[in-house]
Amino acid sequence: MKPEFFIAQRLTDASAGKVSLSRPFVRISTVAVALSLSVMIIAVGVMVGFKKEITEKTIGFGSHIQMVNYDSNISFETHPIPSTLEFLPDIQSIKGVRHIQTFALKPGIIKTDTEIQGVVLKGVSNDFDWSFFEKNLWDGTILALSDSTASNGAMISKTIAQLLKLQVDDTFDMFFVQEPPRVRRFTVTGIYDSQMAEFDKLFVIGDIRHIQRLNGWAPNQITGFELLIDDFKKIYEVTDEVELITLSHFLDDGSRLKVLNIMQKYPQIFDWLGLQDLNVIVLLVLVLAVAGINMISGLLIIILERTNMIGLLKALGAENRLIRNIFLIQSGHIIAKGLFWGNLIGLTVAFLQIHFGLIKLDPENYFLSTVPIDINLLHIILLNIGTFLLTLMMLLVPSMVIAKISPDKTIKFE
Repeated sequence: MKPEFFIAQRLTDASAGKVSLSRPFVRISTVAVALSLSVMIIAVGVMVGFKKEITEKTIGFGSHIQMVNYDSNISFETHPIPSTLEFLPDIQSIKGVRHIQTFALKPGIIKTDTEIQGVVLKGVSNDFDWSFFEKNLWDGTILALSDSTASNGAMISKTIAQLLKLQVDDTFDMFFVQEPPRVRRFTVTGIYDSQMAEFDKLFVIGDIRHIQRLNGWAPNQITGFELLIDDFKKIYEVTDEVELITLSHFLDDGSRLKVLNIMQKYPQIFDWLGLQDLNVIVLLVLVLAVAGINMISGLLIIILERTNMIGLLKALGAENRLIRNIFLIQSGHIIAKGLFWGNLIGLTVAFLQIHFGLIKLDPENYFLSTVPIDINLLHIILLNIGTFLLTLMMLLVPSMVIAKISPDKTIKFE
């Protein structure tokens, strides 16, 4: 064993076994490191969980990528495209594309005996992926679609149900402003609750055949295609591949398809999520600074307490570098102990929040009812390594004070 490791271990054992000047400062430094790491674990977990939950909810309403008519705008009154495209198999074969489904949109107004609400009817067919709505189903059942006839069932959100005082199996009339005006009566088969107020107040899920008939479209005409992919991180890469295929083909009427991914469709949501990254970075820097300052104070107290020992080691021929390593190793023991307790505290709090949802949120402002936490093993490892190395590096400068200690002024003969 190298001498610096041996001496550092003896100093650590001695400090733990007796009352000394540095002992309370060592404890404070350990607590500072522990609290800093636990705060960072929770902060990163909340950021990742928050972004994951909001992203999944947004994708649930709009998929990862949409292909619509190039002339389509944001009015929800869209130009149709055919549901049978010769190049659709080429898009399906793109690596990462998991599922393709058809959809149609049409704005309307729901009117009951006492209330009125403007909504958008989203028509879906048998190829629709119901996993998102199954996960967020609040009451009733998923909409069942028939192969032969149009279903008069509809799924509405909990928000719309409360606004219009509707329950499962209730009927409501939806009016469509067109020439001539049309009306359809739907039966509530299910109520979902995504807690995304922007979407919950807007979308009613129904059979795509109603929109086709209302618009006078053929059975093979739709608003567009929705693509679900395996890896959200590759969304721009897949979007570029889809665009490369679609831009090289024209529809029968001479038009082209427009390809939009969810980040381009709802930039305000993802820009807002991007700001959370900056907030977390600022928080990490601040808590690391607090931990580092406390460790610096603790190290200086430890050096002050061991001034006589430093002078004696120098008199025996020890170099400044060896003595500095002794105190850095001892500081490393303190940091490691703080990291252990920090992991224990941070992961315990995260576990309690994940399973019991102790900390609540206002869904109107945050789109979630509880604080989400997503614990990633890689993030935990990087936080531990980063905290240990950065805190230890911050101690290099104060450890230089050892070079200024002179043996002849510190050794005392008793």
